Amino acid sequence: MPTPAPDHPSPPTARFAPAPLCAATPEGLPDHPDALVVDGRATDRAALLAAAAAVAQDVRGLPAVAVRATASLETVAAVLGGLQAGVPVVPVPPDSGPLERAHILRDSGAAALLDPGFGPATPGAWADTGVPTLPIDLARQAGTSFPAPASDTVALILYTSGTTGAPKGVLTTHGAVAADLDALATAWDWSADDVLVHGLPLFHIHGLVLGVLGALRTGSRLVHTGRPTAERYAAAAEQHGGSLFFGVPTVWSRIADEPAAARALRGARLLVSGSAPLPAPVFARVAELTGHHPVERYGMTETLITVSTRADGERPPGTVGHPLDGITTRLAAEDGTPVPADGRTIGELQVSGPTLFAGYLNRPDATAAALTPDGWFRTGDLATVDPDGRHRIVGRAATDLIKSGGFRIGAGEVEDALLSHPAVREAAVVGVPHADLGQEIVAFVVAEPAVTDRELTDFVAAGLSVHKRPRRVVRVDALPRNALGKVQKKQLSTDA
Repeated sequence: MPTPAPDHPSPPTARFAPAPLCAATPEGLPDHPDALVVDGRATDRAALLAAAAAVAQDVRGLPAVAVRATASLETVAAVLGGLQAGVPVVPVPPDSGPLERAHILRDSGAAALLDPGFGPATPGAWADTGVPTLPIDLARQAGTSFPAPASDTVALILYTSGTTGAPKGVLTTHGAVAADLDALATAWDWSADDVLVHGLPLFHIHGLVLGVLGALRTGSRLVHTGRPTAERYAAAAEQHGGSLFFGVPTVWSRIADEPAAARALRGARLLVSGSAPLPAPVFARVAELTGHHPVERYGMTETLITVSTRADGERPPGTVGHPLDGITTRLAAEDGTPVPADGRTIGELQVSGPTLFAGYLNRPDATAAALTPDGWFRTGDLATVDPDGRHRIVGRAATDLIKSGGFRIGAGEVEDALLSHPAVREAAVVGVPHADLGQEIVAFVVAEPAVTDRELTDFVAAGLSVHKRPRRVVRVDALPRNALGKVQKKQLSTDA
C-alpha cells in the first residue's frame, strides 16, 4: 500500500513567510553581517542580493547559464542571480575533467559560464570550454528587482550519472525546490533562529539546494566551512553558534574519530546525515560523543528529499523515517506487484509528489523509462517499510539486490553486519556470478590484519543467517567513493 506523509502540524517555532528561491531572505527578517559565511568570508543578505541582481542583469534571457560551483560566496551569488533572472542554472563540479564539463555545457545549452575564479588576475580556470565566461564580482552590485518566476519554471539543471551512458540533465523547477524546502523546514523545525553549518559541494542537492537555498528560504544563517573537516565543524559550532549541521557519512565518520571536535557539537539542535547510508557504528559513536542521534533522510537528484526522520520523532539507526508532507511512497516487486509493509520484504521504492523532476533534458526516452504507467518515479533503490511506515533503504536494485541460492539478500544488511565487527572500518558487499548459486556474496573490507576472513564470515552468519554470509572476503586499503562519500561499487574488482 502507498505510504503517505504523516499529519504533522507546523512546529511552534516562529517563522517568517518563506522567501522565494530568487530572494536572499524572507521579507521582514533583520539582516546580519554574517548572514552567509563561506570558507571564512562573510556577507550580509542585502549585499548578496545586490551582487546576485548584477548577475541577473547579465544573464537574463539566456536559455541556460552554467556555474563553476566552487565553495565560494561568488557561487552563491551566481546561482541566486540565475534564479532571479528565471534562467536555468547548471552547477558544474569544479573538479570535473574536460570531457565531463564539455558534455554538461554542450548538453545543457548553457550560453555562458559564470566562473568564480575569473578576473583580471586569473584569466579563468576553464579557458577551453568554448562558452563565453563571465566574471562574478561581489563588489559589482545592482538594485534591480525581478518578478518571481512561475513555479513550473526550471530552476536548476542538475547532472546525474546512471549505470550507462553520459550524465543526464535533471530538470528541477522552482516549485519543486520550494515544496521540498518547506516540507523539510516542518520536519526539522528549521527556522530563522537556526545557524546552518556544512561543508558539502555546491553542485549537488545536499550542499546547494538544502544547504544554501534552504538557508535563504528559511532565513537561517549559513556557515559553509569550505572543506568539511571535524575541526572546521567544531570551530563553526563554537564561533558561530551552529545549531543545524549537515554531513554525509564520510564527514560524520571523521567527526566520530575526533572526540574533542565531536563534543563541540553537543550544543547543536540537530545533526543531519544523507546522500548515503550512515553505518550503525558511526551513528552510535556520533550519538555517544555529541549527545544527538543523527537525523537520516533519503532523496535523489530526480526527487529531491522525500523521506526523513523528524526532529520530534524517533531516529533508529539505519532508518530514514517517513515521507515528508505531500510525498507518497510505495514498494513494488520486480513484476510491479505491491510489496507488503511488513518491515522485512524488499521492494523497489517508488515516489509521488510535488518535488519530482520535470524530466531529463532532451531525453524523453529516459524520462518515460523512469516513470511507471501511473506516473510514479522509479527510484531504483531497494527498501523495506515497517507497519508504522518507517523506511529502511537496502541499496540499489542494480547492484545491491543479490540473488544467491534462491534467496534475495540486500547488500546493505550484510554490510551493516560486517561494520558492527570491531575490526572492520569499511565494507562493501556485491553479488558476483556463480555457476551454482546464481550469485555469490563477496565482501570488500578495510579491516585490521589480525582478523581472519573466516572470522568475518562466521560473524555475519551468527548475526544474520548462514545464507547471508560472504562466500569471499577481499581486503582493500580503501573503498572507492565519490565526492559525497558514496561507495562506487562498479570500481571494485573481484579478480583474484
